Amino acid sequence: MTPAEWCDLGTMSYEPCFRLQQSVATQVARGERPPTLLVVEHPPVLTLGASFHEENLLLTPDRYRELGIEVCRTDRGGDVTYHGPGQLVAYPIFPLDLVGRDLHAWLRSLEEALIRTLASLGLEARRFPPHTGVWVGDRKIAAIGVKVRKWVSYHGIALNCDNDLSPFRLIVPCGIRDYGVTSVAVETGRALSPKDVLPTYLEALAGVFSIEWRQTAPERLPSPQHPA
Repeated sequence: MTPAEWCDLGTMSYEPCFRLQQSVATQVARGERPPTLLVVEHPPVLTLGASFHEENLLLTPDRYRELGIEVCRTDRGGDVTYHGPGQLVAYPIFPLDLVGRDLHAWLRSLEEALIRTLASLGLEARRFPPHTGVWVGDRKIAAIGVKVRKWVSYHGIALNCDNDLSPFRLIVPCGIRDYGVTSVAVETGRALSPKDVLPTYLEALAGVFSIEWRQTAPERLPSPQHPA
């Protein structure tokens, strides 16, 4: 079993969390830190990935801000997605050595951990090629977007638990038209919060990657990198 750490950051704005991920990734790449999972809830934010297309924002950035939704560019793969309270956001900052430095295997493993998590909650979830992520029927329940640097992955997954889904109607989520989004709460009829779902997700990750968890405190993480 590979030792790994996880840290609950509570609620944290997107930009400082993005910079924190980069600092942790630098340490993991140098062998100064074990594989590390950051767990967080973000205030309402739209993140624009490396494959972002302007037409997938249905409002102007100023209008989103008037609605209390921040808009941030980032370096993960994918298009635009939404994060907000009630969503389990998890950033596995792991060396791809865990999957033989195979990016395809890495993405499929992230999906597998989510599928196992949802199965434990009584939901039959699936992949929906060619789209990355996890679906229940034809509704997307979890988004995945990563960036790999020096064979270490950062960014990660966003699982809709009991979050408000209406902001997704203000964008074309992940650039995918004609399909809806859903949440654990909608599909199960139970108000399961991110904290309710987290233990199951940690267990699923441990099984998929053969890791053994140790919780660490936020103050034991490095300082966020300054913006370039």
